[in-house]
Amino acid sequence: MTNAAPLSDAARAAVLSAPRFDEGVHHRARVGFVLIPNEQTTEHEMLRHLPPGVGAFFARASMPREISTDSLAQVRETLATAAARILPDDGLDVISFACTSGTVAVGEAETCAELARGAPGAHATSLAGSVRKALGALGLRRIVLGSPYTSDLNDTVARFLARSGIEVLAAHGMGLHYDTEMIRVAPDYIFDFACAIDRPEADAVLISCGALRSIEVVDRLEQRLGKPVICSNQAMLWDVLRLAGIEDRLTGLGQLLRDH
Repeated sequence: MTNAAPLSDAARAAVLSAPRFDEGVHHRARVGFVLIPNEQTTEHEMLRHLPPGVGAFFARASMPREISTDSLAQVRETLATAAARILPDDGLDVISFACTSGTVAVGEAETCAELARGAPGAHATSLAGSVRKALGALGLRRIVLGSPYTSDLNDTVARFLARSGIEVLAAHGMGLHYDTEMIRVAPDYIFDFACAIDRPEADAVLISCGALRSIEVVDRLEQRLGKPVICSNQAMLWDVLRLAGIEDRLTGLGQLLRDH
């Protein structure tokens, strides 16, 4: 091994005179996600599946521990504050509220307005909004809905979908009250659950809730059921990428991200 020739005084001075810059780690897009306090699935899944050059950044809004329509509605008070904490100097390309039922409880338009207030200049979206857009992109109008929710929260989500022109043929919840339970629902159970609730006349199966690890089985479910399967974090991943102008097609996550 030979030693490199020492830099000349002129070359050394040139190096030290100013740093060189490249495009940075997240040169394609910066996406912010506002989470509810005990959410533990979304961060892992976004960081795992966002393509290279797209950065994910997170903050948490405030709400009571129990997951209900009333408790989720309270998250509205801190959405803008949470959004404003994410890259306040550099800014974001997209900001999303990463909670399906929370979006429905607050209202989709109200959610986006609060996010935009905290992160002006970013495209504002929400998990329920992402699901609505995903169903529309695939032309799906008659679905069965599965979730970890209680029946009243499931009914709230079903009414949200109905207002968007989606017919919910049946809604099935697991009756869970806390995120700490929802994050522990085994993916193989989610697979069996989705198969059990499917109906032949349904265009698709929707598995709602970002806390569920549904994205791990969505591709396998489509192969088993022979129809599209939409789940919350898959829909949000697709939505934030397209809003950021990222058109990458991702495999292994269902036809939404593969073909749209």
